[in-house]
Amino acid sequence: MDVKKINASDTWQIRHEVMWPDQPFEFVQLEEDNLGFHFGVFEEDKLVSIVSCFMEEKEMQFRKLATLEEYQGKGIASHLLKYILEFAKEKGVEKVWCNARTNKKSFYEKFGMIDTFKTFIKSGQEFTIMEILLS
Repeated sequence: MDVKKINASDTWQIRHEVMWPDQPFEFVQLEEDNLGFHFGVFEEDKLVSIVSCFMEEKEMQFRKLATLEEYQGKGIASHLLKYILEFAKEKGVEKVWCNARTNKKSFYEKFGMIDTFKTFIKSGQEFTIMEILLS
């Protein structure tokens, strides 16, 4: 599996298709996209999984981790999450966190992420904030 740095605009199609297909395309374009680091996994030159990372001081939030449906269940998102956790360590980040869909919580727990039980609802989806301390 090949992880590469990509442009924010490269993430939008997968974000839309996988996470928010019922919303307008613009819904997945984040105002802060140009401030982040964006990574993608390629299979035979096709972008199949994406994530966006945003750093502030010693913290990194990752957002919009998504894999095309036909590529799910193959360990691709796991590979990408391991990659960005290593990336965070190399950058001296102390805490990594995300807004996880509550129905995906167990996925993040496999990587040592802990549920903070701070939940909220966005566009009909329930989320919980999950985090991991790296130092």
